Amino acid sequence: MEIMHVTENDFQEKVLNAAVPVIVDFWASWCGPCKMLAPVLETIAAERDDVAVAKVDVDENMNLATTYGISSIPNVVLFKNGQPVAQSVGFVPKDALLANLGL
Repeated sequence: MEIMHVTENDFQEKVLNAAVPVIVDFWASWCGPCKMLAPVLETIAAERDDVAVAKVDVDENMNLATTYGISSIPNVVLFKNGQPVAQSVGFVPKDALLANLGL
């Protein structure tokens, strides 16, 4: 699947109402570790059909970052049935990220 770029306007539709679990990457363009994590998320999106992958720019969507208590980035949150169920903070390799998220 392709990575979705999600904003406050479509978060409800694309993440909370999604039919499959969604891995949401809270990131910013100035964040070095976020840039390191991007290819990891692209690989996961390409390899897995059982989850969707979304990115939320925290600078452009501060209300979402506040709502979900995002204070450090990159911050990857797994949403299932509209609820955050697992989280991974900072850069980690693919296998560790999937393990942190219970996938």
